[in-house]
Amino acid sequence: MEQSNLCPRFQKGMDIISRRWTGLIIYQLLTGPQRFCAVQSALPISGRLLSERFKDLENEGIVDRHVYPEIPVRIEYSLTEKGRALEPIIREIQIWSQDWVEVEPITEE
Repeated sequence: MEQSNLCPRFQKGMDIISRRWTGLIIYQLLTGPQRFCAVQSALPISGRLLSERFKDLENEGIVDRHVYPEIPVRIEYSLTEKGRALEPIIREIQIWSQDWVEVEPITEE
């Protein structure tokens, strides 16, 4: 995708948070540090894709991966300061979607 000259920082920010599942992963981590399996069970996402998104978010400085030297090894993911700075944006999207987005009812056949 060609980057706009109008506002490249805004475009990069939108590119980061608009990646598939990224917003929901950030939303899930707003409640605090979580293990991989907890995030995966909360979202309908494959382990491979979740792992890829966590790596992307780590590289962007939005998520921190903490490895506890225990047996078995425990790994938790949490939002960094940069990631927590997204909370007001995510909360506003949540409010907007409650007011304006219709969800089709699930029908049983």
